[in-house]
Amino acid sequence: MEIAQSIILGLIQGITEFFPVSSTAHLFLVPWLFSWQDQGLPFTVALHVGSLFAILYCFRGELALIIRDFFCGLRSFSFEGRQDGKIGVYLVIATLPAVAAGFLFEEYASGMLRDPVPVAAFLLGFGVLLYISDRKTTATKTLRDMNLADALFFGVAQAFAILPGASRAGVTITGGLFRNYKREEAARFSFLLAIPVIVAAGVFEIRHLGYAEMFRWSFVLGVATSFISALFAIRFLLDYVKTRSFTLFVVYRVILSAVIIGVYLWV
Repeated sequence: MEIAQSIILGLIQGITEFFPVSSTAHLFLVPWLFSWQDQGLPFTVALHVGSLFAILYCFRGELALIIRDFFCGLRSFSFEGRQDGKIGVYLVIATLPAVAAGFLFEEYASGMLRDPVPVAAFLLGFGVLLYISDRKTTATKTLRDMNLADALFFGVAQAFAILPGASRAGVTITGGLFRNYKREEAARFSFLLAIPVIVAAGVFEIRHLGYAEMFRWSFVLGVATSFISALFAIRFLLDYVKTRSFTLFVVYRVILSAVIIGVYLWV
């Protein structure tokens, strides 16, 4: 893969991983539109790992509190008064449906469904759901209000992210809005929820890469670009949704879906 292509894909991954527009769709569509060689799933997962480093950096203080309270709660067999520890428990619970979906349907989703028409359909369909949830929500709850039902709802929503074009950030934020979480709180939990999923995918896929491939400039620069652009995306989105809705992203999804179908029919 050319260095310029890997940098472009890293930039796309870092931004679209946290915007509710589907990084998987963009990483598939850009090579498809420009007739680039398929970068392969291990490289795609490596770009996600670059985004993972950005989450760990941005939420390092919050994560330290969650991990500390989580293990303290496990030792004492009680999470009473440990709100950060409870969030850790809910992160574990919300991750389980995505793990199950990945185990059962990953091969089908990454193969048969990696096609322009389904990608366009999922971009549009889940974009409409994001719009409905954004209009329906009362936007009153924070992560401190989370309960088991909310965690499971987030988790089941995230399981749909296996569909190319659905968007992991998009479906989890949609789930949070349907449960009446504030926009920035739904986005925050979505970011935290990405950590175990990306770690699991990274461990599973990067083992297929040789050491020589991992230290190629194209590989290293792609991951670094993903990290830097993800830092921007996380901070931008959290600030943006404090005063604005997700309508801008819904409009983008609708336009992108129409462009995909148009190009597909033209070609």
